[in-house]
Amino acid sequence: VQLQASGGGLVQAGGSLRLSCAASGRNFDSYDMGWFRQAPGKERSLVASINWSGGTKYYADSMKGRFTISRDNAKNTVALQMNSLKPEDTAVYFCAAKYRWSTQYNYWGQGTQVTVSS
Repeated sequence: VQLQASGGGLVQAGGSLRLSCAASGRNFDSYDMGWFRQAPGKERSLVASINWSGGTKYYADSMKGRFTISRDNAKNTVALQMNSLKPEDTAVYFCAAKYRWSTQYNYWGQGTQVTVSS
């Protein structure tokens, strides 16, 4: 599966952005999807994930209540709605995929920059 992320940009603190990830290839609904982020000098970390059916979602603690992950298996897309953005949310955001039986994300998109100004 190939992934293409989009939707990043510059936003003021308190604002919102919606990231999208388009997947090409077969059997998108066999893959769990995740959004990761990496800030300068920091390790890449999981922001949110959604399982293959959309029935199970996970959020990192600092994103709960602010971010919402969703997917549309008919359109081969996954989205991350980010509200109440903070300067510490500034990072490059990556979408990733793993086969639903796998424990490792092994398909990655190219990343999209999100910058939140104070």
